Amino acid sequence: MLEKMRLDRGMPAGEVATALGFSPEKLWRLEKGRTSLPNHGDLRALLEHYGETDEETIEKLLQIHRESLSQGWWVPYNPHLQKGMRDYVGLEADALSVSAWQPNLVFGLLQTESYARALLESAKTVDEITTEFIDANVELRMTRKQLITQDEPRPLWVIMAEDALRSAIGDTEIMREQYDEIARLAALDHITVQIIPASSTGYRASQNFALLDLEEPLTKMVQADHVNGQAWVTDKKPEVGKFSRRFEALRAAALAPHETPRTLKELERNLERKS
Repeated sequence: MLEKMRLDRGMPAGEVATALGFSPEKLWRLEKGRTSLPNHGDLRALLEHYGETDEETIEKLLQIHRESLSQGWWVPYNPHLQKGMRDYVGLEADALSVSAWQPNLVFGLLQTESYARALLESAKTVDEITTEFIDANVELRMTRKQLITQDEPRPLWVIMAEDALRSAIGDTEIMREQYDEIARLAALDHITVQIIPASSTGYRASQNFALLDLEEPLTKMVQADHVNGQAWVTDKKPEVGKFSRRFEALRAAALAPHETPRTLKELERNLERKS
């Protein structure tokens, strides 16, 4: 609604953002309903700048804005998500493409339901999480996976360390199913999976992260996990640039995508030898 008002008046986003003291990125998030204004006064000022002065219309728009903040399909899961992750899931749903690095575990959007559940169950006592928390997070992860791989397929490029795939989560059957699922997804035209072998001396980033390509003016954002487990999301250009360089270095260090099926088969054969 806000974006339409701006366009109807022929006002460039940069001009509006500058006049109100917003960054173009913040204005984009406001117009998409991805973030809230600090108070109603700021929204009123924004509407006034767009040329809207009718009090009834303003109140109606304020109500629409309030409702828009709770319309995302992921909102019911918010009580089970940390703040940074709530922001990330909404952005991921709008991403034009996702590029990610995972050194320790199978990347979330490639996980099977059994793997995701076994992973959370292994931390249940240590992190004092409930069965309800586990059920909600598994369901959320599978929905996110379906959105980006099936319902609205978008380019997904994942690089994982071989050690992440060797780490046993659950039993042998869960791992075998997980290898098969990665192979299935990697065969899709819009998904690329690369693996950095344990023997490689190439670059490795110790921190997992994901890069999201978004519509203008955001263009790109990065999400990474802090040491305390919280998700950190930023669109600051120096940080995006740093993680983009890391991804390119990881891509150069990894095996070519066509090597992924062979590597997965070797990992599966190792499972059979151990069982």
